[in-house]
Amino acid sequence: MPPVVIDVRNAEDARDVIHRAVQALAEGRLVAFPTETVYGIGASACSVEAVEKLTKFKDRSQNSPFTLAIKSAEDAIDFVPDMPALARRLARRCWPGPVTLVVESKHRDGLAAQLAPQVRKLVTPNGTIGLRVPANEIMLDVLRMLAGPIVLSSANRRGQPEAVDANEVRRAVGDDVALILDDGPCRYGQPSSVVRVQNNKLEMLREGVVAEGTLKRLASIVIVLVCTGNTCRSPMAEALMRQRLANKKKCRPDELEDHGFVIRSAGISAAVGSPAAAEAIAVMRDHGLDLTKHEAQPLTEQLARHADLILTMTRGHFQSVIDRWPQAADRTHILMPDEADVPDPIGRPVEAYRHTAEQMKVGVDYHVERLCRELCEAA
Repeated sequence: MPPVVIDVRNAEDARDVIHRAVQALAEGRLVAFPTETVYGIGASACSVEAVEKLTKFKDRSQNSPFTLAIKSAEDAIDFVPDMPALARRLARRCWPGPVTLVVESKHRDGLAAQLAPQVRKLVTPNGTIGLRVPANEIMLDVLRMLAGPIVLSSANRRGQPEAVDANEVRRAVGDDVALILDDGPCRYGQPSSVVRVQNNKLEMLREGVVAEGTLKRLASIVIVLVCTGNTCRSPMAEALMRQRLANKKKCRPDELEDHGFVIRSAGISAAVGSPAAAEAIAVMRDHGLDLTKHEAQPLTEQLARHADLILTMTRGHFQSVIDRWPQAADRTHILMPDEADVPDPIGRPVEAYRHTAEQMKVGVDYHVERLCRELCEAA
């Protein structure tokens, strides 16, 4: 029977489209999905029959594993509980998006281990698993409603070009799929980038939409220092952190990004573009650091999501961060090791700024040492 083709852009009820796709997958049928890269064919990972249909369609051997499409970066930890920190960073920054992450999948408590043996052979044949969160709302809505992930492959037969619109899908799949969701031409029209993370190192397996250089930048460790207005404490802490970490890595502060570190500061209630306080500039000058070009910025959702370590000046700042972004709670800490507040010196004499800087140096040293120790252990 020819597949049903649904133009999702003109559908009267988008929810009905989602329900039909979920029902087809749950019944063990194949569905062609739009993604931001190329069209894909999906099978429910909970249906051995459907995954075997997909294998037959793709003429795929067990040594060429399928990708698992999941609904969020947070879900990746359920499938691979011991996912390396580098892979977690990339997942947090690249998903939803055109990147497939390949990581080891040997944890007995991971959801990947709960898949049927026949499915595991096709998804994790070499002890690794490829995970992806597509940036297409139709597919994400299906993933949110479906019980389990989707085994996903491009909607073309072996040796044929990838399909980038529904007409190309229809010609490629014939009668092998039950449903084609037509969302128009794919945004990028080329495959996802495939990256393997092993021993906390990045290896490009296939360069697709995202270039290797971009992925390496996205793999950097991002540290964000947070205060209220981002004109006194957090800019000083940022400069001190950059100086201390550069000394540890035996490089100049302006070379830190080449060594995989990005240091930023932000404020809970910052006015965009405000300069650093004159007293902060003077005190940092005594440390050989320049704050004259600093421009305040607020702590945004994107900055909080990308940060690997958020260090707040006070317990109040800490609470504000985790209240706004609960998912960042395990990456957020108070700067001082004893969790004491660093008082705001604004409006006080320059001596107060010097005292603040000396206090913050203790916290900066503590976190730099802890970070370097953890990196050594991960390596």
